[in-house]
Amino acid sequence: MDKPLLELSNVSFTYPGAEQPVLQEVSFTLQQGDFVAVIGSNGSGKSTLCKCFNGLIPHYYTGDFEGELKLLGESAEGKRVSELSRHIGYVYQDFENQLVRPTVLDDVCFTPLNYGLADYRERGQRALELTGLSGLSREFIWQLSGGQKHLLALAGALAMDPDILVIDEPVAQLDPQHARQIYEILRRLNEHHGKTIVVIEHHAEFIAEYCRSVVLMDGGRLRWQKPVREALTSVEELLALGIYPPDVTRAAWLLQPDRQAAGNYPLSCEEGRAWFGRRTAAVNAADPANAWSFAAASSDGAPAVPTGAAARAATEAAVNLSAAEPIVRMEQIRLSYRTIHKTLQPVLSGVNLELYAGERVALIGNNGAGKSSLMKLIAGITVPTGGTVQVKDITVNGLPPERLSDIVSYVFQNPEDMFIDDSVRGEIAYYLKARKLADMDARVEEMLQAFRLQELAERDARLLSGGQQRRVSLAIGAAVRPAVMLLDEPTANLDISTKQEMTRVLEALRGHVETVVIATHDMALVAEWASRIIVMSEGRIIADGDKEAIFSDGQLLRRAGLAETQLMEMSRLLNLPQICSSLKEFTAAAGGRKGELVHGGSR
Repeated sequence: MDKPLLELSNVSFTYPGAEQPVLQEVSFTLQQGDFVAVIGSNGSGKSTLCKCFNGLIPHYYTGDFEGELKLLGESAEGKRVSELSRHIGYVYQDFENQLVRPTVLDDVCFTPLNYGLADYRERGQRALELTGLSGLSREFIWQLSGGQKHLLALAGALAMDPDILVIDEPVAQLDPQHARQIYEILRRLNEHHGKTIVVIEHHAEFIAEYCRSVVLMDGGRLRWQKPVREALTSVEELLALGIYPPDVTRAAWLLQPDRQAAGNYPLSCEEGRAWFGRRTAAVNAADPANAWSFAAASSDGAPAVPTGAAARAATEAAVNLSAAEPIVRMEQIRLSYRTIHKTLQPVLSGVNLELYAGERVALIGNNGAGKSSLMKLIAGITVPTGGTVQVKDITVNGLPPERLSDIVSYVFQNPEDMFIDDSVRGEIAYYLKARKLADMDARVEEMLQAFRLQELAERDARLLSGGQQRRVSLAIGAAVRPAVMLLDEPTANLDISTKQEMTRVLEALRGHVETVVIATHDMALVAEWASRIIVMSEGRIIADGDKEAIFSDGQLLRRAGLAETQLMEMSRLLNLPQICSSLKEFTAAAGGRKGELVHGGSR
């Protein structure tokens, strides 16, 4: 075997003041041309491991460091971050902090120029070509979409022509189409340009499609390094750690009678179609009298539209809403901003919307569709260019946000943006103190209990895990008992296990808030939680309905820059009678015989 490109030997690291090391005797090798995914639950040491590669640990993040790093066969001891970064490009989770110059070309040239390389401009232009940004070289950074900014951060890393590229959470804040674009570029860099790629990733579907090997981190230790198929079909082991293989893999695992004997589960929808087809044929051959097949598709290939009780329930809900007064009313809303060239750039165009008490509303659409802008108008953070926004019969236009804070809570995408105190208890109390509420102490205790924060009450919220920080931010917002709560990407940067917990946390809001609105790209969360889905594209609302109506329209999802979950796609491929959005629905539809539910081989 060739000499490793990068090698860690018995590396341990402890942050100052921490009781336990965040890395414990980790040994790891990276071969030239590999495409590696680093997985693990929040706090398992994934990002800390990768920050050892370019010397950020221990040279920038100080602490107790032991062990050895070798890069290109040479010890990295005594080498500075700047020396190691010539060989290792890093795109961080908060990638926007890497963009430091006003225009695209200025920014991509910044690093090689900073190193004093004479061909800095040629390097920058080549990096823009590799990432598909050549046509935007003269654009200002603030004019770019989230996906374009992420590509620019990647281009900035590529400008140094590194041997290794490390990307922390490549798709965390991106819509599905931009997420796939990022991974297609990474694949091209790996296969055609010889770059060794390391991604820190929670989305198993992308790992299955693009990566070659997987490193599992658990409690600061490297548990194993395996080829991607062997890694992702270790279903029971991964689930025990709160790590979720692809949905189609889990569905097959649930329906496999002898899980100990079978490990060749499907990783993709195409593999899933073949796997479930073979399983059905085997089951029917064993018991011809009870032969079962997948339901026939309708003439256009789409599952049948729900009827009966589901249709009646939807109709009754619509009647109830039409008789109620809306909590939020938006009429002919327009929003534009003036560019540096003094032209108006439209963000929202002619939006009409009414929101009612008891609704769980999901705003979906691609990056730049206008979701966050719409929520900021409701909260009074932004003033519309035209039209009227009303919340609880109060006209919001131009009203200071603090005047609305008792009836509207806006929870930012980054929870730490809301933290000002040095304890969780203090964070919740701070907003209540400002309102001089007589029952402040009782409300704080109520929020600590409702969001399971009692044991964290005296901890600094900025030092908590991502999922814990989300719970704190929701407790802060819910404490004032607003009529409307607005959440921007509540599951961004969370592992899948913590995302699933967020569904339960959102349910905890029901007793404290009349209406909850989330802007998200997380289709699994939308399918499980939302009672109403609003689809946005290019500043307009292009669809508004329940999950059956929205998810059964594949053309609509593509137009909005979204993608079906694996279970939705599998529902179509298997011609199931409904679009399934949860494993329970899917295993019932795809695994049963004559309508019976089968889980793990037991009926």
